[in-house]
Amino acid sequence: MKIVFLDSTALPSHLPIPRPDFEHEWVEYETTSANQVMERALEADIIITSKVVFSREVMQQLPKLKLIALTATGTNNVDLVAAKELGIVVKNVAGYSSVTVPEHVLGLIFTLKHSLHLWYRDQQQAKWAESPQFCYFDHPITDVRGSTLGVIGKGSLGSEVGRLAALLGMKVLYAEHKNATACRDGYTPFYEVLAQADIVTLHCPLTAETENLINEETLSHFKNGACLINTGRGPLVNETALLAALKSGKLAGAALDVLAKEPPEKDNPLILAAKTMPNLIVTPHVAWASDSAVTTLVNKVRLNLEEFVRTGK
Repeated sequence: MKIVFLDSTALPSHLPIPRPDFEHEWVEYETTSANQVMERALEADIIITSKVVFSREVMQQLPKLKLIALTATGTNNVDLVAAKELGIVVKNVAGYSSVTVPEHVLGLIFTLKHSLHLWYRDQQQAKWAESPQFCYFDHPITDVRGSTLGVIGKGSLGSEVGRLAALLGMKVLYAEHKNATACRDGYTPFYEVLAQADIVTLHCPLTAETENLINEETLSHFKNGACLINTGRGPLVNETALLAALKSGKLAGAALDVLAKEPPEKDNPLILAAKTMPNLIVTPHVAWASDSAVTTLVNKVRLNLEEFVRTGK
């Protein structure tokens, strides 16, 4: 079996994928551009990738390809219908980030509510040293306990975020689907969540129905002065509408671990705004990437390879 890993730098270098226990040839590239895919994948029996795109057109030209092993949960970069028709198995990895993503969300909640990033930024300019008193009060500090958290997406990550938030004394509301005609037990109608939540956090999958879920119209229903956290997928949020809501004061803050295009262009308006706007935090899609989560991920990738060779599935 020839295994080709197309984008190894999508994983931390100190936590590599353990080699599978069957005989194989392993070829690894740090990154692979779209015009390099065919050349590098042509002789591969197994492709390992995180974000390299495999369209129908590409897969049709790879007659030896039997397995695409994803080092991620999302499968948006692979045409799954075409893969099935072409007899190519696609295996992703789920459940590895059930601790680290909720912890990242909690960190962002505390950062937004206590302005932690702003106090830190001040010290880069020695602002405390210039204070006439033992402290100063330039940035807002509000309690996490007693706040209302609106969770959109009640899968494993959304549920764990809600569980931890409740332990902190937050009121947790799980949003029903936006266009649902009935509300399930344990859920609150979508627009009621937006109207009540002090913080809205996104944990729903990216689908045709959820793309641009947070847009000018839905943002208008947010509670004035609320905050938005997105550790899900960038295209869940209309970035132009979000920036406008931050500038107008409709939203008090936003914390984003994902953007619509990754990596973003240097002139992405949100990247530029994050340099100067005190109410915008951007982290580079790392909520999933604790050492323990990555260790679980790479071990599951190895098991996926071995299961496929053993069973063909």
